[in-house]
Amino acid sequence: MLTPLLHLGDPRLAIALGAALFAWLLAARAWRMALCWGVLLCGGLGLVAASKILFLAWGGGVPSLGFKALSGHAAGASAVFPMLFWMLLHGCAAGWRRAGIALGLALGGLVGVLLVADGQHSLAEAVAGWVLGAAVGLASIRLGAASVPALPLHGLLWGVLALLAAAWLMKFAHLGYWMIRAARLLSGNARLYPLSID
Repeated sequence: MLTPLLHLGDPRLAIALGAALFAWLLAARAWRMALCWGVLLCGGLGLVAASKILFLAWGGGVPSLGFKALSGHAAGASAVFPMLFWMLLHGCAAGWRRAGIALGLALGGLVGVLLVADGQHSLAEAVAGWVLGAAVGLASIRLGAASVPALPLHGLLWGVLALLAAAWLMKFAHLGYWMIRAARLLSGNARLYPLSID
């Protein structure tokens, strides 16, 4: 029952949606916001990957908090959905845009809660992932919103095309495999630390 909701935070979905929003911003010629969004999203997801590689390779983390690595699902959902709802409501009154952002943050929080309830992440990992994702989404909006006069609907078409292309490409991107390969290469260890909750 929880699985469909947990998929809202799947890093492959976050990357595909992030690419779609980036394409929509480019089509709208919102260069500054596109740059902010692209850099911050890549940086945030890169931090998630780095935390997982660090733990896999050397067992980093904070054992007293049950923290091994940032939750990519919580980070992805709390970054992408506030931005998505803000963009969809861009032409509406400020109150609607704020409500959209709040809904996106709540959706990211729900994904985090479900990850903890399902035993996939500790509370510390889910909260840290949510905070990182929220920072990415909110900072992108804060830094770039003033430079977006309008988001025309034809740009949404480019966003949908980018979403379909990115979703197709992500079927072949085995993110976990590449993080394991990177951890082995960087550490020289054949045996890695397990990321699962004990």
